[in-house]
Amino acid sequence: MGRDLTVLMVDWGQLGAIPVENRIERLGDMAWPWELDDVDNGGYERARGRLRPPGRAPAWCAECDFLTTTGAHIPHVRAGAAWADMRPLVDASVREAGDSFLGGLIWDADQVDDPAARGGGGVFPPATDRVHPNVLLVCLPETVAGKARAWERVEPCLEGLRGPFAVECEGWAGRPDTFEGFVALLREWGGVVTEAARRGWGLVGLP
Repeated sequence: MGRDLTVLMVDWGQLGAIPVENRIERLGDMAWPWELDDVDNGGYERARGRLRPPGRAPAWCAECDFLTTTGAHIPHVRAGAAWADMRPLVDASVREAGDSFLGGLIWDADQVDDPAARGGGGVFPPATDRVHPNVLLVCLPETVAGKARAWERVEPCLEGLRGPFAVECEGWAGRPDTFEGFVALLREWGGVVTEAARRGWGLVGLP
């Protein structure tokens, strides 16, 4: 069974008040409260792609619901691989904006340099196992703000990626099945970073 990805929008000030060694457990408790308490899953409220248990999760944390992935991590990995393949064929200005938007979310210029494996630069304890890191992504509020600005530049250019996708990704294993699916996931990430930037919050991805 593949790895999952749970992305949380987090108020960094509130997260910073929790001891570093307790942060992952605290976020996990909020993301999956039914693992600890007898919570009725049917009582969860879904709105605008957000999932939050009424009366359970604090006001400083919200889970991002990716409707195109059903919680799996591999679609994000495949989309990142698609961008890595396509980017040499993309206009330089779009490539720069795409790198800024997708870097650290689903794509990294240097795949060996994994910030999640180091605990997100001190936000979380360093992972002892690179194969099973504590977190899959850490995006500080100031970084999120930059990604939201990059998304504003990327979104109008999405249709222009159709040709590069057809050349480099269509029909290849380990890549998104369709261009439409690839763009749909990018739009979901665009919505996530835009909302997190509006709140002034950061992002954390738990496996």
